[in-house]
Amino acid sequence: MDLINLRILDILDIVLVALLLYYIYKLVKGTAAINIFIGIVMIYLVWKLTQFLAMEMLSSVLGEFIGVGMFALIVVFQQEIRKFLLMIGSTNFGRRRKFLRQLKFIRDTPEDSLTDVTAIVKACQKMGTTFTGALIVIKRNTSLDFVKTSGDELDILVKTPIIESIFYKNSPLHDGAMIVDDNRIVATRVILPVTNDRDIPLRFGLRHRAAIGITEKTDALALIVSEETGQMSYIKNGEFVIFKTPEELIEKIKRDLQ
Repeated sequence: MDLINLRILDILDIVLVALLLYYIYKLVKGTAAINIFIGIVMIYLVWKLTQFLAMEMLSSVLGEFIGVGMFALIVVFQQEIRKFLLMIGSTNFGRRRKFLRQLKFIRDTPEDSLTDVTAIVKACQKMGTTFTGALIVIKRNTSLDFVKTSGDELDILVKTPIIESIFYKNSPLHDGAMIVDDNRIVATRVILPVTNDRDIPLRFGLRHRAAIGITEKTDALALIVSEETGQMSYIKNGEFVIFKTPEELIEKIKRDLQ
């Protein structure tokens, strides 16, 4: 009986480690940290091989390197670690099993988002034709109260004309960001934290840097309309998401809100 339990636990242990490595890989995939992650995995495998072959000197050297390297990993992967902890520590993930959906453990039919994404994107399209700058933040799991209080709190249903009127150039509410939560405009003129990333091209202004900053620190989504070009940008997890058409953008946002 003990052997049976031990074998089951061993299998569970292997599966959990494999899942952990897989989701770490997903976090760093497409970033500069992916090569570092692959290098660390290779060094770890070589270390285990030297232990198995009883190569004591090389095994000792690699073991010391891995032990000290853990502190370096915290620095190298600080953004990825922060995203992972934000995903785990989201304040309301238990309400709709958001946490498990984010990890893709559950493959059930997704619920439709309450947020009228079509109205938001349509408003951004119209503002783009008139070169009206806009910054819209859509809340997901992480609370945005720490930035919402910096602006004017509202409680208005999301509608295309309302969004356009808020960001109209002569409107007293147009400056700063708008926050949307469950199809309600809950704040305007919000001041967002700006990213410190120096690799962002100079053509992107303060709106884009603020959108990247809030999506780095939370799991929120951000839509920007450039005042100079009229182009829309979609940012998630501190990164630009590429889309070809407004319809594709709507589908991407809807999937991210599920």
